[in-house]
Amino acid sequence: MYAQERQQSILATARSRGRVEVGSLADELGVTVETVRRDLTALERLGVLRRVHGGALPVERLGLEPTLETRQAQHADSKRRIGIRAVQELSDGDTVLLDAGTTTLAVAQALPVDMRLTVITNSVDIAARLADRDRTELMMLGGRVRRRTGAAVGEWLAHSLTDVTVDVAFVGTNGFTVEQGLTTPDQAEAAAKRAMATAARRLVCVSDSSKAGQVHLHRFAATADVALLISDDTLDDDTAQDFEDLGVEVART
Repeated sequence: MYAQERQQSILATARSRGRVEVGSLADELGVTVETVRRDLTALERLGVLRRVHGGALPVERLGLEPTLETRQAQHADSKRRIGIRAVQELSDGDTVLLDAGTTTLAVAQALPVDMRLTVITNSVDIAARLADRDRTELMMLGGRVRRRTGAAVGEWLAHSLTDVTVDVAFVGTNGFTVEQGLTTPDQAEAAAKRAMATAARRLVCVSDSSKAGQVHLHRFAATADVALLISDDTLDDDTAQDFEDLGVEVART
């Protein structure tokens, strides 16, 4: 098993069990405890695990969010493909909401430069990427900017969306399950995402498959609210079928 495959296995185990221990991982993977410690250190540097005495915890259990820089480096190719697939849902002249996040940033990067669009976003990064496009009418939602995610949140944002209706909203999520819908660790981010979902005629969730099965403290959309889930091609068949059984279209790319 290559180091990357081993580390992915460790991360999956940590998320399913809630924690991992060095000794048991070494036995299960057939490697030395030193190798496991190096893997845990590498995963901690990626911001997905937190080292504790004798093992590690997934950051979701600690209620922590990886930094924007950390998330940009994770699943980059999957996010690029998801972004390309997402823009197939748009037509010339559409009004689009783009939530703050690295997957929605990939959607913004995939927007055709010759397509006439109105884009509304609470993301500082997305606004910067789209500001010089001639055929994009860009509207920036205001509020307190969270340094960890670069998202504007708060009452200003919610008030701005009260009387707004858009064709489609693309939102990212920290976790998605059929039972709990779309969830995120931060209350202010959840409120912003909820306001965006409410303002959209069609809600599209864009998320890589590593978020499948994860549940965080704050729910911002129920499964029934989602029209389309776009994920990568490693999303398992059972999860995809469960969403489809409830009327959610699923695209794996």
